[in-house]
Amino acid sequence: MIHRLAGCWRFWGESHGYFDSEADAEAFYDELVYMMVHQMCAPNSPQWFNTGLNWAYGITGPAQGHYVPDPDTGEVFLASDAYTHPQPHACFIQSVSDDLVSHGGIMDLWTREARLFKYGSGTGTNFSKLRAEGERLSGGGKSSGLMSWLKIGDRAAGAIKSGGTTRRAAKMVCLDMDHPDIETFVNWKVREEVKVAALVEGLKQLKKSDESIRETAERLDINLDYDFNGEAYATVSGQNSNNSVRIPDEFFDTVDAGGTWETTWRTTGETAREYEAGKLWDDIVYAAWRCADPGVQYDGTINAWHTCPNGGRINASNPCSEYMFLDNTACNLASFNVLTFYDAQTQTFDVEKYEHGIDLWTTVLEISVLMAAYPSEVVAELSYRYRTLGLGFANLGAMAMQAGIPYDSDEARAPLRLPQRPSSPGAATASRPSWPASTAPSPASRPTARACSASSATTAAPPTAWTATPPSGRTSASGPCRSIRTSAPAARSTSPT
Repeated sequence: MIHRLAGCWRFWGESHGYFDSEADAEAFYDELVYMMVHQMCAPNSPQWFNTGLNWAYGITGPAQGHYVPDPDTGEVFLASDAYTHPQPHACFIQSVSDDLVSHGGIMDLWTREARLFKYGSGTGTNFSKLRAEGERLSGGGKSSGLMSWLKIGDRAAGAIKSGGTTRRAAKMVCLDMDHPDIETFVNWKVREEVKVAALVEGLKQLKKSDESIRETAERLDINLDYDFNGEAYATVSGQNSNNSVRIPDEFFDTVDAGGTWETTWRTTGETAREYEAGKLWDDIVYAAWRCADPGVQYDGTINAWHTCPNGGRINASNPCSEYMFLDNTACNLASFNVLTFYDAQTQTFDVEKYEHGIDLWTTVLEISVLMAAYPSEVVAELSYRYRTLGLGFANLGAMAMQAGIPYDSDEARAPLRLPQRPSSPGAATASRPSWPASTAPSPASRPTARACSASSATTAAPPTAWTATPPSGRTSASGPCRSIRTSAPAARSTSPT
């Protein structure tokens, strides 16, 4: 599996000019294999599900409606099959318009979400454009309201297992505080939790008091309990998404002033329902305490920190909320296991090796943007233009514990205070940090896979250094496109920035 991923990344990088030579591409592959085998870094799950299935095994599959950007022009076209261009991104943010069946509308969103869920990705959407309950429709009558559509999306997400496995689909639902249905949305999951309790406890009592009910329940094998994956929770709505409210600074000003919070109709912009701001805030707090939803996203602060404000507002996030960016964009992720860069015996952190890993994996994520397929035309266009990447870390708490640093302390929140491993005498002229020799064998089923080093762990030399260069016609802003560090790291500040 690791060969499938690393080999595919190498293939796309090599065929699009990311390396100066075949030796550079070989070193890139070798180091990625070593890091994944030794759990030093790992990509997000859609990479494991999808990347390299076509490259390694020739799998294609019928086209699923994905779009692919041309790597030279940025123009997008429909993918010809499901896996030549895989779906490696984990995080998506998609928009929805107040339209039932047209392109970009409500039913179209469920199709786009299904396209993502099928291949293991997650998606978030701000639904504030949808009309509230009771708003007039253009053809006469009144809207059934936001919540009726959210319940359809909830059912669809629950029916599709992420990547075809056992995990539920990953879905985020965001709503602005000025939507007329905000109170119903805030209390949605609280009401459903009460319904679950009524179902579970009610059946217990009915079995005791009504012999017919008990016999029927046994006949149909009805056993209701509080298992989140059980029948009781499957019966109620709202269990297949994370819900969040987008709170502007003005709302807290209104709460502090003891004022009334006004919402607006989606079609006219006129004042709709009014709520006591303090009570609405109490509802949010109580709901989060009672059932962990809704989360809060501080809209004013998020947009004040926006790195690309000229591209539009940030309206939503991915399901886990680590990705907050423009609508109709995607982000692919990887995480370092920082514990593997830490020497517990000497209590030093190998910054030089860590920085080299960042160079490698930034290039992996950039290549992933190049090779990817996307759920819609606009997502393909914007993801190609912005090329958002997410490179994080894991096991920071375990590293702090091994270092004898209290987890909840200022020292733990400033990991660069850890002593750094001294550079070797030849560090100033070394072509790259020296990795330990690998003993991982080549996959038996893929004889073309390379081992990470020579067979002798005691005498093996590290792989040749690689240098990424900008592909033809692309500026360095599209990727790291710079040489690996050739000297010891510069001294770093110890301030917790």
